[in-house]
Amino acid sequence: MTETVLETEGLTKYYGRKLALDHMDLKIPRGCICGFVGRNGSGKTTAIKLMLGLLRPTAGASKLLGCDSQQLKPAIRQRVGYVTEGHRLFRWMSIGRLERFQRAFFPKQWDNKFFADMLEYFGLSKKQKIKNLSIGERAQVSLGLALAPHPDVLIMDDPTLGLDAAIRRQFLEGMIELIMREGRTVFFSSHILGDVERVADRILVIDKGVIRADCSVEQFRGVVKKVRTAFEDSVPTQVDIEGLLHVRRGERELQLILVGVDDEKIAEWSASVGAKSHEIVKMNMEDQFIEYTAPPGHQRLFEWEEIIR
Repeated sequence: MTETVLETEGLTKYYGRKLALDHMDLKIPRGCICGFVGRNGSGKTTAIKLMLGLLRPTAGASKLLGCDSQQLKPAIRQRVGYVTEGHRLFRWMSIGRLERFQRAFFPKQWDNKFFADMLEYFGLSKKQKIKNLSIGERAQVSLGLALAPHPDVLIMDDPTLGLDAAIRRQFLEGMIELIMREGRTVFFSSHILGDVERVADRILVIDKGVIRADCSVEQFRGVVKKVRTAFEDSVPTQVDIEGLLHVRRGERELQLILVGVDDEKIAEWSASVGAKSHEIVKMNMEDQFIEYTAPPGHQRLFEWEEIIR
């Protein structure tokens, strides 16, 4: 039986009257690489802080490595690596002094060579002061500090913020290779859908504090579709197809965003409304995410979420 390393049940957080996280239920198994995605203000950072016991929930509970997040023991915390959003580090410290500070929390598992190799890879010196580093360089130090203890679970809040595209890709691919070889678990939020698609095997989509999708990356890629239908004359006044998320109208064309509808049903619907042709338009993952989380406006939503849960 696969071990669950991160679990939440009904996890809810209010800030005053504002709902930030709404009854989040999830289970992350060992060895999983989970990309946590959502628009700004969707609740990603709040959820991560609750999982780590850095915030107290309004309702519900969270467990990390089998321990209640509100009562994490030092032995559990030593098995968890955490990279904060914005890479907040003590600005007055040098990299070397910050390493010694961080190493004191992981006396038996700190890998001096690994941290030194990461600094060399990024072209950094232990003598450099944090206050003199760029955003990207602070991100590089943060990543090194989180990985040097070889944590069982690595939780990262937008970890590649500030890294250029080439370094970001090299780091992600190297990090994932290392972690997967050792059977470790990664849970990371990101605004860069290409990163999620490249390295994650599971995606968690959150929107306004509510989990909208929890499935494999491949499954998400397969269920969100854009369909373009052309008509000889005017388009239908009503569009009634299961799984409809958005519809955009042209003079003789409809563009539909569908969730969980197979190609055969799309073809049947197209024929039933008298379309002269239809085309399933290929989308990248970023386009799929934007369409999936776009406000519905006046369009009603169908019960399609459960299809990909």
